[in-house]
Amino acid sequence: MTSDPDAVAAGSSQESGASTPAAASGSITTDAELVDAMTLPGVPDEFQRLWTPHRMAYISAGREPMEKNCPFCAAPDKSDEDGLIVARGKTAYVLLNLFPYNSGHLLVCPYRHIATYDQATEEEVAEIGALTQRGMRVLRAVSRCDGFNLGMNQGAIAGAGVDAHLHQHIVPRWASDANFFPIIAKTKALPQLLGDVRRAVADAWND
Repeated sequence: MTSDPDAVAAGSSQESGASTPAAASGSITTDAELVDAMTLPGVPDEFQRLWTPHRMAYISAGREPMEKNCPFCAAPDKSDEDGLIVARGKTAYVLLNLFPYNSGHLLVCPYRHIATYDQATEEEVAEIGALTQRGMRVLRAVSRCDGFNLGMNQGAIAGAGVDAHLHQHIVPRWASDANFFPIIAKTKALPQLLGDVRRAVADAWND
């Protein structure tokens, strides 16, 4: 079976006039109705498209739902499993990033809804630091990572996805974790499900 989009658009039987199923609707399309993709509007390029219409719910909603319903304020009210929480402290807690850069990507958040590091109390700063250290040790034991990226993006202009609630990233890194996927396809390959990662890290945290 060919994966050439031009071949698919041109049809597979020019001589016999055989019908070809239409992929989207399941209806039958004859050769006479098929259109050569090269005759359609647009500029051909080397990229392939991964169509994700389900993302429209997120795109069309904009930032307003996240601003009104902070995910880092909501998470502690859920069970550890539902909130992807690994550990709970007195002033801060640790959870898995729902959109991880690598497997085991942790976030350390204060319970208080504060936007930037300078708004944190001394107690919050101390516990965020302690939880970050503990998270690094646990990830190193569980996943045998080779290093870490640590950081806080302060403000939307600096790249914070949830800029209204302070959070520290702990991203485990391996010597072999860089490949062509993120560069060419803007895609991350994650070998473990979030639930499995949360369980492994939480179990090791309490050992």
